[in-house]
Amino acid sequence: MKYLIEGYRVYREKRWPELRSLHRELAEHGQSPKTLVIACADSRVDPATIFNARPGELFVVRNVANLAPPFEHAPGSFHGVSAAIEFAVLQLKVETILVLGHAQCGGVIAALDKRPRNPHSFLDGWISLLDTAKARVEEAHHEHPATALEYESIRVTLENLATFPFVADAIRERGLKLAGARYGVADGGLELLDPATGAFNPVV
Repeated sequence: MKYLIEGYRVYREKRWPELRSLHRELAEHGQSPKTLVIACADSRVDPATIFNARPGELFVVRNVANLAPPFEHAPGSFHGVSAAIEFAVLQLKVETILVLGHAQCGGVIAALDKRPRNPHSFLDGWISLLDTAKARVEEAHHEHPATALEYESIRVTLENLATFPFVADAIRERGLKLAGARYGVADGGLELLDPATGAFNPVV
């Protein structure tokens, strides 16, 4: 906690004076971000930093391996990611949902592990969402399966998002866009998914 408190003091002294009026406006009028970013919880991949975003500009959901589950008609347990997607689409009416994957993803590495999964593990249950993507990668016999799965996991998560009725409605009725991107931790590069070709192209 000492490190965090020291960081807060620096923020309060140096950054807060610049952000005070913005935060006052956000407090009075509420948030109206245009983009929902589903990103990895990895400490090296901060969407606000990558996109140079100010407070109030991004609605961010972070979890292991930047995943979203498929829609369930009768959810029997707590669904934090699904609830955040619902809030962003129905309440905030975001214009874009961006799935932001990244290189050297620990969740992807865990999904590729050949060990038996522990039925009592929250992590093992969560990364089972990558099984479809993993099967595609294995079928294609990629030379670098981890990198291939990082890309494929983004595609599968976008497919899962499209199964939500309110997402499909928003796409049809008001032009909600679904987008995918992958961030390079080592080089800071960003690749965007081309929906027409299915390829990831570097942003230059």
